[in-house]
Formats: sequence, structure tokens, C-alpha cells
Amino acid sequence: MADAMDLIAEQWRKERPDLADELGGMELMSRVLRMQNIFERHFKGLCAEHGLGMGEFDFLFTLRRSGPPYTLSAGAFLKAAMVTAGAVTNRVDRMEAKGLVERVRESSDRRSVQVRLTEHGKAVADEAIAAHLRGYTDIVSVLAPQEREQVTAGLRKILEAQGDTSID
Repeated sequence: MADAMDLIAEQWRKERPDLADELGGMELMSRVLRMQNIFERHFKGLCAEHGLGMGEFDFLFTLRRSGPPYTLSAGAFLKAAMVTAGAVTNRVDRMEAKGLVERVRESSDRRSVQVRLTEHGKAVADEAIAAHLRGYTDIVSVLAPQEREQVTAGLRKILEAQGDTSID
């Protein structure tokens, strides 16, 4: 079944046959960008359902996957989120007000602040990650497991070649 990218590529093949060998990259990357739009719609729906922003979910998920005691330094979030210290502070303030996280200060150094997931925050994170992963599974369910592995391996290879092996 043809899609919009097939039509666009065919038009370019007709108009610029000298570029026919170069169109594969455009076809792949355009579909990746369209998948990004699908991902964003899915994730924004999840956020709206739980009354949280995308950055707040990222924060919750980062804390939850860190394992017990589900605590990280504010500085660790600053590095991971690539936002300003003020943005991290505002995010923590909003999440603390919602009962999702709490600030924990080291008794010996009041400047050192840790952010810990509350029981409520852990429950929200657990519910949300399960729904999030189900959404991903639904989106890619049209592919057989072997096809998913091939797409994943191919995209990983592209990212590695571009030097992007970071977690964020």
C-alpha cells in the first residue's frame, strides 16, 4: 500500500531521475518524522489523562526506573533534562505540590537536594508507564516481531553512526 511519501518520492524520480538513488534517505527520515508526530500525540494524550506535562512524566519515569529508594539529585535531573536549574526547580515545585515527589536534604549539606518519588508518585508512574508501553505496542503491532527487531537495529545503527548514543 502506497503512502504520501511514496507519491512524493515518485514525483521526484520523475522530475529529477538523477537523484533517484538519493531518495531512500528522504523516504526513511520523513517516515521517522511522521512517527515522531504519532508519538507526540500518544504521549500528550497520556499527559492530559494524568494532568501532567511531558517534562513531569519524564521526571517521574526517570525516578521510577532508578530503583529504590527512587531518589536522584536535582543536579542529575539538570544534566539529563538539558534545561536550566530554574526549570528543574519549577518542575519539582509543581510535582511536589501534586504529591508526586518530595525534596530530601542532606543533613550535613543543606545545598545538596535530593528528589524522591512518593508512594503516590510511584503509583502514578507505574500506571502511566504501563499505559505508555501499551500505546507503543499498539502503534507497532502491525509489524511482526522480526520486523520490529530489524527496524530497531537499523535505527540504532543510524544513531550510532551519528554519534548519538545518549540516553536523553
